[in-house]
Amino acid sequence: MTFHTVARVASILIVALALALPARAVSLLRDADMEYALAQVAAPVLKAAGLSASRTKILVVNDSSLNAFVIGNDAIFIHSGLISRMDRAAMLQAVIAHEAAHIANGHITRRITNLGNARTAATLGQALAIIAAAAGGGEGAFAIGVGSQSAAERAFLRHTRAEESAADQSGARYLRSSGIDITGMLDVFRLFRGQEALSESRQDPYVRSHPLSRDRLRSIEGFAAAYGSTNTANAAAWDYWFARAKGKLTAFTRKPSWTLNRLGESGHRDIAFMREAAARHKNSQTKRAIRAIDQAIALRPQDPFLYDLKGQILMETRQFGAAANAHGRAVQLRPNDGLLQSGYGRALLASGNVNAALPALERARRIDFRDGSMLRDLSVAYAKTGQRGMASLITAERYALRGRLEDAGIHAKRATGLLPQGSGPWQRAQDVLLASERAEKRKKRR
Repeated sequence: MTFHTVARVASILIVALALALPARAVSLLRDADMEYALAQVAAPVLKAAGLSASRTKILVVNDSSLNAFVIGNDAIFIHSGLISRMDRAAMLQAVIAHEAAHIANGHITRRITNLGNARTAATLGQALAIIAAAAGGGEGAFAIGVGSQSAAERAFLRHTRAEESAADQSGARYLRSSGIDITGMLDVFRLFRGQEALSESRQDPYVRSHPLSRDRLRSIEGFAAAYGSTNTANAAAWDYWFARAKGKLTAFTRKPSWTLNRLGESGHRDIAFMREAAARHKNSQTKRAIRAIDQAIALRPQDPFLYDLKGQILMETRQFGAAANAHGRAVQLRPNDGLLQSGYGRALLASGNVNAALPALERARRIDFRDGSMLRDLSVAYAKTGQRGMASLITAERYALRGRLEDAGIHAKRATGLLPQGSGPWQRAQDVLLASERAEKRKKRR
């Protein structure tokens, strides 16, 4: 798929965002290391479900409540609170298997198809719009009504008991065929046992959208008893990547003192050093943070994500030249990671090397065009090199992906007047301008 085609698809989803009613703002936690680790954990499950491991993202929602959900066919969303409460890969794989089953069994596709005829399309548009924002950077937030008071949203996200039963059975088969310990599924549901007796306002969102009946719980216990525990050669690797994702997540979302007091629970020395580096950095102990991340790198010298973390620490302490070197090493080791490329371009830009930053950021855009932080940096790079039309275009696309279509339209109109008519960038500006105009017309008809 060419970028132009992707941009046009994105415009459709942007319109859905413009139609959305106000919702609770929720942000995604984007991190190359964490997303790679989650991809390693998810890969065998997605393969068993017949889904593409390269196309189906596992994305983390910055929310301490326990929840996981799917609203499209290309991403599974898991709350940070749920990951933090798990203690092994098999539990996370059970959740992924269950959500993958909803995709593979067509539950989500049917809802999206029916949405076109739904009277509540304006409200539910925000649920679909999250797909457009799914790869957005940490900057800004996306709108989604999960856990909100909208009955329409809850109706869209809530699965029937028949769907839940089918997803349980399919998920159990995926786990079994992947050699994953199915007791992880039972452990997950133990987290939610007793929740249905609570009032809805006190329930975790997972229980509200995935009704857990006694019959379902008995069935899960039956699956676990029939299949028994499994111990494959891959289990250790899965547990390592789970520990790494959870370790990175908690190190950046919990207080430094909490992390430092639990370094011994990290399970692996490199993860312990990585977590220590993050905690020391949050405590403004830069020298000790660099010492810790260097110790992690000594254990895994070919690990790009450790260099990325070192670059982040250096960047945020205004050591821009050293940060560019660290990010450059990360990109050298893993050149096709959009988030790593984005970090490298940002460091080059901060160090004053605009001519090198521009191609790095453009490469990041080609890999992951919906990274909001990268788009901001790219617009600055174009402006610094005197390419005002491209700077306006990138700014328009950044605003559009955040749902600010009025602002996007202003910059897109400016870009069309500066870019060569008929060129690829000019057409991209036209796409954003068209989405902005359509959104304005719908607003006036309300």
